[in-house]
Amino acid sequence: MADDYMAITPSGIIQTKEETLQNFRSGRVRFGSLTVSDRKVRFYGVTAVVTSLAEIQGTAADNSIAGRYRYTRVYVRDAQGQWKIVSFEASRIIGPGQRKRSDSH
Repeated sequence: MADDYMAITPSGIIQTKEETLQNFRSGRVRFGSLTVSDRKVRFYGVTAVVTSLAEIQGTAADNSIAGRYRYTRVYVRDAQGQWKIVSFEASRIIGPGQRKRSDSH
């Protein structure tokens, strides 16, 4: 992650790099499984935009976050040639007949 990394969770909460890392370090966010598919990568010079479908089993603050999500990550190649994530956004996929629920992460 880049130092100025910014994430937008499925519930619309903005998280910094440190907040995101702290959620994982503390165990507040845990993944039992995460399967990524339908990955598409587009390059624009030193920037890459990655979109994917993720099937997740996990918890955030003791609430289930199991489900299907679409997400976008934006990477930028730094001066040392390393790709760093600068932006992440996830959206929960709501199936027919499902109601949108409030995620707590």
